[in-house]
Amino acid sequence: MSGNAIPPAADAAARRTKNSTAVQVLARGGYVASGVLHVLVAWLAAQLALGRPEGQADESGAFRTLAQMPGGDLVLWAVAVGFAALAVWQLLTAVVGVPNAEHQAGARAKSAAKGVLYVALAVTGVRYAQGTAGGGGSEESLTAGVLSMPGGPWLVGAGGLAIVAVGVYHVLKGARKKFLQDLAGTGGRSVRPVVVRLGQAGYVAKGIALGVVGGLVVAAAVTTDSSQAGGLDEALRAVRDQPYGSVLLLVIALGIGAFGGYSFARARFARL
Repeated sequence: MSGNAIPPAADAAARRTKNSTAVQVLARGGYVASGVLHVLVAWLAAQLALGRPEGQADESGAFRTLAQMPGGDLVLWAVAVGFAALAVWQLLTAVVGVPNAEHQAGARAKSAAKGVLYVALAVTGVRYAQGTAGGGGSEESLTAGVLSMPGGPWLVGAGGLAIVAVGVYHVLKGARKKFLQDLAGTGGRSVRPVVVRLGQAGYVAKGIALGVVGGLVVAAAVTTDSSQAGGLDEALRAVRDQPYGSVLLLVIALGIGAFGGYSFARARFARL
C-alpha cells in the first residue's frame, strides 16, 4: 500500500507522468534554467561589489538581463518551460511520495513547496518573455501589508526566522555534503569531485545570502518598518555596505556562481 489518499487509478497515472521520459528530460532542463539564473545573479552581484551595478542582483534582475539579450525572448521561453516541467515533477512527487524518504509527510511538503517555487519562476519567465513583467518593490509591499494586520509584526518576524532557518539549512547541506543525496551517477560513473566542490560552495553562499534576507525581514518586524525588508538584492547591498563588504560580496557572488555551475551538473546527475 502506498498510503496515498488519491484513487489507485489517479496514483498510477501520476506515477506514469512523473516517470515519463518527456517530463524527466524537460525537468532536467529546469536545472539548466536554474543554473542560468544563478550565474546571471552572480554576475550582477559581482558588478554591484565592483561599484558598477548593472541592475537588481536577484532573480528579477537575471530575468531582465535575459530579456535584454539578443534572442532573449527564446531563452526566456525555454527557461519557463524548464521551470514548468520541474514544477510538474516536484508536484507529482508530492502526490505519489518521495522514494526512500524516512518522513514522507515532510518530504512531500518539501516537494510541494519546491513545486510552487518553480511555478512562480516559470510564470515570471513567461511574463518577461511577453514583456508584461512589472517593477520591483514587492517584498516591501507584502511586508507592509502583513505589518498592518493584527499581530502582523509577529507574523513578519516568524517569516523572517523561517527564511533564516532555510539559510542555515542550505549552509549545513553544503558543509555536510548532504546535496549528494540528490544526485545519482550516470552510466555507472560517480559524480566528479568538481561537482562536489561547486555544490559545497554554492549551498553555503546561497545560505548566507538567505540568512541576510531573513535578517532584514526580522529587522522590519522589530522596527515595524517595511522599508527595512527586502529580497536578495537588498540583502547583497547590505553586505556590500559593511566594512570590507565589497570583498565579502565578491566571495558570495563566486559562491552563487558556483551554485549555478552545480545546477548545470545537477541537470545531468539529478536523481529523478
